[in-house]
Amino acid sequence: MEVVTGCRDLAVPGNAQQLVDAALARFGRLDSATAFSGRIVTGRFMRSSVDDLRAVMEGCMVAPYEFMKAVLPPMIDAQQGQVLIITSASAARPTPGAPLYSAARAGATHMVRNVADEVARHKVQVNAVGTNFMDFPEFRRANNADDPAVRAKLEGMVPLGRLGTMEEFAHFCAPYVDGTSRFTTGQFTSYAGGWS
Repeated sequence: MEVVTGCRDLAVPGNAQQLVDAALARFGRLDSATAFSGRIVTGRFMRSSVDDLRAVMEGCMVAPYEFMKAVLPPMIDAQQGQVLIITSASAARPTPGAPLYSAARAGATHMVRNVADEVARHKVQVNAVGTNFMDFPEFRRANNADDPAVRAKLEGMVPLGRLGTMEEFAHFCAPYVDGTSRFTTGQFTSYAGGWS
């Protein structure tokens, strides 16, 4: 599998299109695309501000919107393609301490499902995988999980008793974008060690 990568703020108009243009210039087509965006905002709803809401919506809703608007046209033209949007397992259930984040991720997940329904007739697949309790830098930062006592408490909340790894997650996501699974679209799958 050959890829074009780029760490950009996908909520900024034009950034996702730059990635698409680079892929089209290098490969002449776009077979699959994955976006892992978001902004984790924690804290109780009654202590939140509209600025917190705007920040989480920008990272969790606007970014996947801009990404899909950029990657879908060449796939629709080609009548094939696979899109995977990484959201959050918190989209599937209330998440005390992160109500704005959970709600925004639920919105992104449902946007993915609606877009999948719209583009399925063009043989383009669009799916979402929602993570939680992952050994990702942003998860660790947002949850103070670099503190061993905090990490142990977090791991105790996961039925499998640990945080997930990037390598495991990559293997899990591969069939959504490597062309081996072409009969799945509009799906949301939680990847959270049994938490969801």
